[in-house]
Amino acid sequence: MTEEKVILVNEKDEQIGLMPKMEAHEKALLHRAFSVFVFNDKNELMIQQRALGKYHSPGLWTNTCCSHQRDGESNIQAGKRRLMEEMGFVTDLEESISFIYKAPFDNGLTEHEYDHILLGKYNGEPNINPDEVASWNWVTLDDVKTDIVENPQHYTAWFKVIFDKFYQHININS
Repeated sequence: MTEEKVILVNEKDEQIGLMPKMEAHEKALLHRAFSVFVFNDKNELMIQQRALGKYHSPGLWTNTCCSHQRDGESNIQAGKRRLMEEMGFVTDLEESISFIYKAPFDNGLTEHEYDHILLGKYNGEPNINPDEVASWNWVTLDDVKTDIVENPQHYTAWFKVIFDKFYQHININS
């Protein structure tokens, strides 16, 4: 199996090349990514606990799913693909905000991403892939915000950053 490549981008999200995912994370190079936030009719967010066998951030809680677009794949196509791969369902997604962030990990890797937040609605139960996801839960945004402050060690580095950006965005625009 060939290693998945990420799309290297500049600060305008223009593609400037492709690179194996691990190499991009080792070199902390800016690349395109997406983060899916799925809500139910009660406006609760579906969060997942990463599988314990993941090479970074195992067992930590994060947004519904996230990953990297493949060459030639739209943000929405990528989000739907990864939602099915991790959570076992697909729903309509729409683009929200995007921004650049950088989050180093304890293992020497760094996420330096131009992240696109994708939003979806779903009320069913996911059929989680145990290689990707250990558990999941529905939570209110206010409960997530409080728990990140009280227990930051329970959440992935990127989720703390992207959740704060998303939370600010929805409060400014509500």
